[in-house]
Amino acid sequence: MRSSFASPGGFLLKSPNYRQQAARRRLLVACAVLGLALTAGLVGALTAAPEEVATTASTGPFSYFPHQ
Repeated sequence: MRSSFASPGGFLLKSPNYRQQAARRRLLVACAVLGLALTAGLVGALTAAPEEVATTASTGPFSYFPHQ
């Protein structure tokens, strides 16, 4: 008598091999890093103070030192 749990087709699925599992892990890590970078960039863009437009101050390599 056949089991009621047996599928009518009777096919087996192959489990992924070591290389496929490693590739899937690498892809998962890369997506996680990319997602974290995008999230951090979005949070930084939303929380950054608006830049004030300076009309008289010059920005250059020595802009932090006062002119005499």
